[in-house]
Amino acid sequence: MDDVDAVQAQIARNMLTSGDWVTARLDGVVYLEKSPLIYWLIAISYKIFGAFDWAARIPVALACVALGWLTAAFGTWAFGKRAGFYAGLAVSTCIGLFLFTRILIPDVMLTATIALSMWAFLRCLDEEEKRPRMWALLMAASLGVGLILKSAIALVFPGAAASLYLVFTRQLFSPQVWRRLHPWSGLAIMLLIAVPWHVLATLRNPPYFDFTMRSVPGEYHGFLWFYFMNEQVLRFLNLRYPRDYNTVPRVYFWLFHLLWLFPWSVYFPAIAKLKFKPLDRAGQTRLLALCWTGFLLVFFTFSTTQEYYSMPCYPALALLLGSAMAEGGAWVRRGTRVLAVVAGLAGVACIAILIAVRGAPSPGDISQALSRNPGAYTLSLGHMEDLTLDSFAYLRLPLAVAAVAFLIGSIGNLRAMGHRAFLAAALMMVLFFHAARLAMVVFDPYLSSRPLATALQRAPAGNLVVDHHYYTYSSIFFYTDRTAWLLNGRFNNLVYGSYAPGAPNVFLDDAQWRDMWLGPQRCYLVVDDQKRPQFEKLAGKDAIFLVKESGGKMVLTNQALP
Repeated sequence: MDDVDAVQAQIARNMLTSGDWVTARLDGVVYLEKSPLIYWLIAISYKIFGAFDWAARIPVALACVALGWLTAAFGTWAFGKRAGFYAGLAVSTCIGLFLFTRILIPDVMLTATIALSMWAFLRCLDEEEKRPRMWALLMAASLGVGLILKSAIALVFPGAAASLYLVFTRQLFSPQVWRRLHPWSGLAIMLLIAVPWHVLATLRNPPYFDFTMRSVPGEYHGFLWFYFMNEQVLRFLNLRYPRDYNTVPRVYFWLFHLLWLFPWSVYFPAIAKLKFKPLDRAGQTRLLALCWTGFLLVFFTFSTTQEYYSMPCYPALALLLGSAMAEGGAWVRRGTRVLAVVAGLAGVACIAILIAVRGAPSPGDISQALSRNPGAYTLSLGHMEDLTLDSFAYLRLPLAVAAVAFLIGSIGNLRAMGHRAFLAAALMMVLFFHAARLAMVVFDPYLSSRPLATALQRAPAGNLVVDHHYYTYSSIFFYTDRTAWLLNGRFNNLVYGSYAPGAPNVFLDDAQWRDMWLGPQRCYLVVDDQKRPQFEKLAGKDAIFLVKESGGKMVLTNQALP
């Protein structure tokens, strides 16, 4: 578990141990940014399996399986078995879903709730559907669940997509359509699911009603203002404080979908040949998928964006791709040949890198060969910029497996067409994901602080101080299951909660740290290895002892170990 995942995992553990399932906390500080359902699901997983890192990942893993099945079932209903299979295959084996479910974020769960609500929406409108009321209530329930997964966008995205669809099909003001959607009973179900937590969180974290547009440090306006005004309205307008996030340039945000949906993105041109007139289920689903994708991409074109923000449109694109792949045609054949070339070039590149680093040494762990680009780390894939040619000397096995995967995909798409080529591409991705998993094992000391946490657990008791920011070393908190002092860490995600009434004073400045360090009690400091000289200057070299070093980070103590 890396230092980002551990934040979510530890919040869930804090809820389980404290019994407070309403207000999230980090190091005792209220953390009001996110909806709670992912924490609840992880906590339930802990209750069943124990508080292990792998148990924290079970809800996200199950959501991935559910999304693949749901997309396949939706496609089967709309286009037939073959197209449904291809749609499920596309969403399950695309690069984006793999990359963005490596992180413990609720977006894949949100994506599943949106996909379910979109399918339920069409089932409600389908004149052949015998149980439209059941589907209407299922749609409402999925929207309610989405609200406690990711807040308002869980309602905005499917609501806007459905509204655009009704406008284009001239049904927006049709009484018959609205009767089939059962809006009032649906609203009641949605509110029944979503409202209780919002009310409890507001009551437990006053003040209740504050709608200022002013977002500055040092002010506390309660849960309701922070959760709705700061995290949604002001974030959309790029006026949120703290500004602990970055944004992907608009052009890249759009173009990156060629990568996120790879290898199936080679069939995007074939989508243009599909029929979008809503004359049957297939046409209706294609039109809805177009509205669904279009609104989401345009929405984030005018907002701040991270690479994974567009995940909720992956099922829509997969449905269009599955439909196009099942219909075949010249553009599908061309896409298969393009994929053969791209995969072949990728395989050759992997082999070339292997040859280039064949004699390169690989001492210690991979952190010694990486560059550091902290300015990029506010993007979810910012660490990709840290890679250097020398770092690939530590990745020989993953590179070899990736080369084999790409060559299998290339040969399969050169020698076959249609169904067999699609299966070859899927096999290529399965092997490539295995290569990526092997690479993550190599990166673990760099991205995670688990080796340092293990050293702390074995060391004598003492005060624990973490330098800079909770997020940077959050796996220390998870694997040791303890609180710590935060040195110069009152910023970003914890700054707002630190001004809440009754907030614990867990923050130290340099002078306070020095007094603690030079006092009689044993202390530990978790810090970046490049900052050791700074602390030696503050406290003196004679008061600094190394406990453990790993991944470019270290644990120091103020007293020699026995």
